[in-house]
Amino acid sequence: MEKTTASLIRRFPLTETSLIIHWCSGSQGLIKTVAKGARRPKNRFAGKLDLFFLCEIEIVRSRKSDLHILKDVAILQTRVGIRDSYVQTLAAAYFVKLIEQVAESATPIPELTDLLERSLGYLDQNRPTQRAVLHFEKELARCLGIVHPSRSPAISISNTFGKLPKQREELLDMTSN
Repeated sequence: MEKTTASLIRRFPLTETSLIIHWCSGSQGLIKTVAKGARRPKNRFAGKLDLFFLCEIEIVRSRKSDLHILKDVAILQTRVGIRDSYVQTLAAAYFVKLIEQVAESATPIPELTDLLERSLGYLDQNRPTQRAVLHFEKELARCLGIVHPSRSPAISISNTFGKLPKQREELLDMTSN
């Protein structure tokens, strides 16, 4: 079994009783886990598997695939403030999608994870501004080493990794005040 600190970045049903959970960890990178029985009433994961939670997780690595078994979860931060407004949740989802787009699975990404953690912490306490969104993109491009003096960071990311997540346009419109 392995332990790591990770943020829950995606979750969806696998079966009637289980969930697939995606995590972002500095030491482990992007991790996919199965939370067996997590959809049952009175399960051991009750209240612990919500988006953007920062957790200490214990996993059992699969030898056959990149889908590992989640054994235990301890919440370190809930970041419930992200749910205070639609724009905060939208910004958090946009930041997560960008990280997923640029990071390789199961590859340590400490600098990207640190950026995501700081950003989610900010969104837990504040509504995003357009400046904050552009700062995230700038820092992401810097971490990836794709800063170009004559292009915006968003264009550099788009040219290197493909189209930016669709939330970007709506997010910039909502934060342009």
